Amino acid sequence: MVNPPMNVARLAAVDAAQAARVLCELREATLAGQRARIAPRPVIEQSWGRMLRSGVDPERDCRSRPLSSDEVRRRREESPLRHVLPVLREGLLSVADVAPHIMVVADADGRVLWREGSAAVLRKADGLGFELGADWREDVVGTNGVGTPAVVRRPVQVFAGEHFVRSQTSWTCTGAPISDPRDGRLLGVVDVSGPLETMHPATLAWVDSVAKLAEARLREMHVASLEGLRAVAAPVLARLAGRALVVDRNGWAAAVTGMPYVRRVALPKSLAPGRRWLPSLGSCAVEPLNGGWLLRAEDEPRAGAVRRVVLDLARPGRCSVTVTDAAVSWSRELSPRHAELLFLLAEHRAGRGAAELAEDLFGDPSRTVTVRAEMSRIRRYLGELLQHRPYRFCDDAEVEVVLPDDPRDLLIQSTAPAVARKRNATQDGRGG
Repeated sequence: MVNPPMNVARLAAVDAAQAARVLCELREATLAGQRARIAPRPVIEQSWGRMLRSGVDPERDCRSRPLSSDEVRRRREESPLRHVLPVLREGLLSVADVAPHIMVVADADGRVLWREGSAAVLRKADGLGFELGADWREDVVGTNGVGTPAVVRRPVQVFAGEHFVRSQTSWTCTGAPISDPRDGRLLGVVDVSGPLETMHPATLAWVDSVAKLAEARLREMHVASLEGLRAVAAPVLARLAGRALVVDRNGWAAAVTGMPYVRRVALPKSLAPGRRWLPSLGSCAVEPLNGGWLLRAEDEPRAGAVRRVVLDLARPGRCSVTVTDAAVSWSRELSPRHAELLFLLAEHRAGRGAAELAEDLFGDPSRTVTVRAEMSRIRRYLGELLQHRPYRFCDDAEVEVVLPDDPRDLLIQSTAPAVARKRNATQDGRGG
């Protein structure tokens, strides 16, 4: 009989070497298809399953070529995470002398953009290929503290033999995703790593709390930037009649006139001045404004080609929706909850009521307030593409769902009963 998952952090805090030996035995037995004395923690067991299905070799140290220094520099300049480095440094490097470790910050693609901390630990990291520009996605280097949190979208600690690839089993790492506080889009992962002796039970909560501080700082910066744009927009909108609004480059509204307030307008990837069609506004005149765009809604009916919606769930942890309407196409990365909801609506084209969606998501039909709040947020960027009473895609929308190759990877971060049923049904050959 296999014992329940062990408390790795607690054992490691008492005897790191013993914990490492136990986990190595567990790893060897699991990879050999044998029964182990203890069970791996669920998050590790699920990650190992993904590695085995995707063909990652546990005995081979497989590394992709690091990015060039110029590309690292370019990504740093474009990454919102550059703004929160002081928060991360203050929170995670202040005790580096007491417990030698390094802080690593990777972007949403798993590429290491910043690395700081103990010089001795940095040299050890070099030997693992944990260097600037390196690719530490889970499906490239196996279960680890950068790639795995990016997939499951929650903090993960990976200790010793919990790493899938043997060369990393002398290492411990704890990572937490940093998401855009405005829309839940993954920005990257912050990770604290080092030798086995750096393991501590409180590390997971520590890293997660600092990641949340970074998200709070990003939220403050967003509010400040909109206030600045609002000052520019006010005199412009005061001279206009009709419906108009000023948004920043990402579509967040700074000021509105002649229409109800909208929080965000979904913009195409490449927006240019001229007449454009936008989901929540219809036909618009688009004009550049310092730091954003002036959008003037026109009252003419839209000459409508059929709109195509592609819900891409193929990449674990990186779901997106793309809408194509006539010559306009735009995409948006989805938060885990929005990915769940849109998947459920794609499965039920006739529509789902709030109670039905609450049952699908939580197994509790009474949680309609949460469902309605989330659906309201989705409708802010999908506009008339989503109808309500019941919630559904509009009749003239062509909806395509791109599923992962393995059904077990469908929305892997989701615990929703309806999603779990779909995973099992598809795996057993009973679902589509």
